[in-house]
Amino acid sequence: MPAAITFLLSFQLAGMVLVTALSLAIPEPVIGLVLLFAWVRFGLPTPAALDAMCTGLLSHLSLLFVPAAVGLMTYADLLWDHWLPVGLALLISTPLSIATGAWVFACVARAMNRPPEGDEIKHG
Repeated sequence: MPAAITFLLSFQLAGMVLVTALSLAIPEPVIGLVLLFAWVRFGLPTPAALDAMCTGLLSHLSLLFVPAAVGLMTYADLLWDHWLPVGLALLISTPLSIATGAWVFACVARAMNRPPEGDEIKHG
């Protein structure tokens, strides 16, 4: 288990180093996750306990929403004062994010020569 957490944290560290060294405007954990994805995608060696570690982390994923909820409660007055721009940003960005995710999925599925669900060719 220590090897698996060290493995995961090394990608977090690599993301921090890259963002700092290259002055990127991308969050450090995102870069770390992209590096981890590439590592796993190319079939490079991983610790044996990595699957168990990731399953354990994902089972407690809901705990990561606690700080966000506390932040909403802490800054409730500020959010109430600026409800219109915050509300508009949420109403506009949510469908755009969903549409972008669907588009990226469709592009990746086409690149892998697999049609997205529902696009199967019907013979007959």
